This record gives sequence, structure tokens and C-alpha cells, in this order.
Amino acid sequence: MFSKITCFSLNGLAGTPVEVETDCNKGFVSCDIVGLPDTAVKESRERVRSAIKNSAYIFPANKITINLAPADLKKEGSLFDLAIAISILKASNQVVASTDGIVFLGELALDGALRPVTGILPVLISAKAAGYTRFIIPQKNANEASYIEGTEVYALSSLKQAVQFITGQEEFTPVQHKSFKITQSTASYNYDMNLVKGQRTAKRAIEIAVAGGHNVLLSGPPGTGKTMLARCIPTIMPDMTFDEALEVTKIHSVAGELSEEGIVSLRPFRTPHHTATTVSLCGGGNSKIHPGEISKAHNGVLFLDELPEYSRSTLESLRQPLEDKIITVTRSGGAVTFPADFVLCASMNPCPCGNYGSIDKPCTCSPMQIRKYKSKISGPLLDRIDLQVEVDNVKYDDLISEDREESSAEIKARVEMARKIQRVRFADDGITTNSNMGERLLKKYCKLSAQCEEIIRQAFETLNLSVRARARIIKVARTIADLELCENISPKHILEATSYRSSFGAEN
Repeated sequence: MFSKITCFSLNGLAGTPVEVETDCNKGFVSCDIVGLPDTAVKESRERVRSAIKNSAYIFPANKITINLAPADLKKEGSLFDLAIAISILKASNQVVASTDGIVFLGELALDGALRPVTGILPVLISAKAAGYTRFIIPQKNANEASYIEGTEVYALSSLKQAVQFITGQEEFTPVQHKSFKITQSTASYNYDMNLVKGQRTAKRAIEIAVAGGHNVLLSGPPGTGKTMLARCIPTIMPDMTFDEALEVTKIHSVAGELSEEGIVSLRPFRTPHHTATTVSLCGGGNSKIHPGEISKAHNGVLFLDELPEYSRSTLESLRQPLEDKIITVTRSGGAVTFPADFVLCASMNPCPCGNYGSIDKPCTCSPMQIRKYKSKISGPLLDRIDLQVEVDNVKYDDLISEDREESSAEIKARVEMARKIQRVRFADDGITTNSNMGERLLKKYCKLSAQCEEIIRQAFETLNLSVRARARIIKVARTIADLELCENISPKHILEATSYRSSFGAEN
């Protein structure tokens, strides 16, 4: 007998329909899976065999051939188990029921229980786009699936329940759809800008960076609050829209890092250790390609503490995604493109001892040591960091001062206003922030007066800036103007934007 069941294969964040075709006939007793299965799929034979027997069904003593079509698409992961089991039961006439239009997803335990799988959310989104609306998934993936409207999802706990559902022996209630706003309203952070004393220049730079989606580098002695400032960045970022949350959740679902909540409602804040490899940062793997830290930071923040301590090759891998906002990971098994639109926040000491340029502590490093230390960060990478800020020690009087500091909520209100201006401005251009403007949009939205051009010309020649640096200064100036609700860029905006390049520009 022959049967056909629909499943889905996941390649990166894109799902592709897979037909699980099973032929069960007389002959030498065997069970073969064809159609480019990986090791996890091949091993499903034994999982499915035990699951069928322990669910009070019979694994047929026949020649069984299972084809995963299309045959030229590599199949990875354990999400095919349930579809294979149902297909075998149908081919052996133990289940007589229509399964048309139903997508089966899930890994089977040896006792027939359904175990959760990674990537359910991107699979459901891709399947819905392909016209599929009915799904059977593991119970523990229910929360993840509850945010996709227009679908009928049944979260079951075992193979036996799946059979009972499709044969009509028992009725099950589909997963109830949840509201993203309810989840979002419960969000809270452990950091706030009002806890950071002093550091007004650094706070201003971070506000500008978040308002326009710019990258920022904080340089200063140890203990000046660089890390705390970085950890405050998510508290002033606009709340994620539902579409942004889905994008982030898809990545974290594929990576297997979703919480029981089922959706990522807070903007990611990723802090990889300085020993992180290029693969862990960019993504990859020996068989299945997984997203790296820069993709997991999508729509959020990637914080690299002690920037010069990262390997040179790891840092250089950031250059392309910082420009393109995507990263394509290529391995022998294929290529996968992940989104990588994040705010890069990096921190570093100005020299090995950390005191170079400090007004309070003397530097014990030689000029050669300082140059060698800074040379660990290449000029092209620094060129892609829009705001480069020096953070000095906080005076004790400032530290114990009772003066009120601005809260994250107050700064966030200004950021959201600037972001709203940008969304309206770029409504027909396919971008949402100033940092994503190309040369064409710069000419359209950033017209400069003769005085502004002269200021940039002087900075260009004095600091030996690149063409990219000039464009980034103009983008930052556009963001500063937006924060001040100004329609046009004025000389004071250009001057402030240029000041955030002068600390490093002359040396790199």
C-alpha cells in the first residue's frame, strides 16, 4: 500500500513543503529512507519503530520504502518523525482517514510521546504562506504557535493522540491565539539610565545611536560605567512591533533558545565573550547551519565588551553585516541568509593599562604599546562605527550627588518620537532608520547648506576621513536633527556629529 503525508523542511528561516511518501509491500523485511536524509532523519527509523509498537500499533513486517520528496532537497532534523509514523500506519492500513491539508511536525520518543522541535514558528509562517492552515505539533510547542493567526494548530502529546485526531475517535481543541500586546506589557528591565551618574556625553551619544540605529564605541578607563551604559541601551529602545518580534522569534526558535513564553517580546541584548569564534558570531555548523550571535541580536543590541580582546578575524567578520544588515553563511551543505540588523555597542580601554587620556590617573604605557593595542581594531571596522565616545572617570561628588538623572522612560520618549519621524520619512523606501540610508536617500533627505558642507570638508581633510565616514556623519546629524524635531540639518548638528568621530578618526 502507498500513503503520502505532508511535512516541512527548514533551511535557515525558510520552510519548504516535503511529501513523506511510504510504500509498504511484500518482500525482504526492511525500512529504507531516501531523499537526502541527514543522520537525525535516518535514525528516525528506530524511533518510529519503537513509538509505533509502544503506542499499541504494529510496525509492519514488510519491505518499507520512505521517500522524502523533493529528493534533491537535503532533509535535516527530527521534525519528520511524526509524519513518517503516520505515513507508515496509513500505508499498512492501520489508519484509514484523510490527512489532506494537514501538516505533521514533531519528534517521537520511544514510548510514542511527542517531543518539541526547534523552528516551529518559521515553519508555520512558511507553511501558511504556501497555503497550509492545519497543523499537528508537539504540546510543548503550543505557545510558540499561538501567535500565528489564520491557522488551526493542534498541540498533541503523543502519536496515539495524533491518530485519534485524524480518525475522529477523539476531539481536540485547537491552540488559542494570544495577543502580543499582553505579553509585551509585562516586560521589565533591571537597568535604568537614572542609575548612571554623570557621563552626560556618553548618554547623549547612546541616545543618538538608538534613535537612528547607529553603532557606538565607548572608550575609557576600567570602572567608568561603560558596561552599565551598554546594558541600559535596551531600556531606551522602542518597543518591538509584532512583525519585529516574529522576526526575532524565528531566529531564536531555529537556534533552540525560546522560553516557555513562546515569543521574544524584549529586544535582544547579546554579549558574546571575547573568546567567541567567528562561527559562533556569524553562524554555521558542521551539518545544520545555525544562526550566530549577530543574527540573534537582530532588532536589538550586540555588545562587544573589551573590543581589542576579540580575535582580529572575528572582528573583521562584522564588516559585511554592519553594511548589509544580513549575513550569508556558506558551508559545504549550502548557503543560508540570516537577518542581522542590530545596533553594535562596543567598549574598550584606551590602552593596555586603561588610563591613556584620563584626567585623573597617569598612563604607564609607551606610545608603541598604545599604537599596538589600538591597531587590533582595523580602520575599516572603526569606519563603520558612527559614534566613538571617550568615557572618563566619574567624580566622587557626582557619584554621591542627589541630583536627579533622566530616566530611561524619558529618553525613550524622545527616541520613539525620532523613530516615528523616520518611519514616516522612509515609508516608501523600505527602511525605518537613518542608519540604513544609502547614497540616493542621503541626497534626498539630507540636503546640506554651504556652511554645513564647509564644516564637513574641514573635518574630512583634518581627520583624514573616508567617504563612508562622511556619509555616516551626515546620517548621525540627520538623527540629531530628528531628536530636536528639526526639518533641516543645521551646522550645530553637523558639528556634534563630527565630534563623535574626532577621538579616533585622526589615528585610524
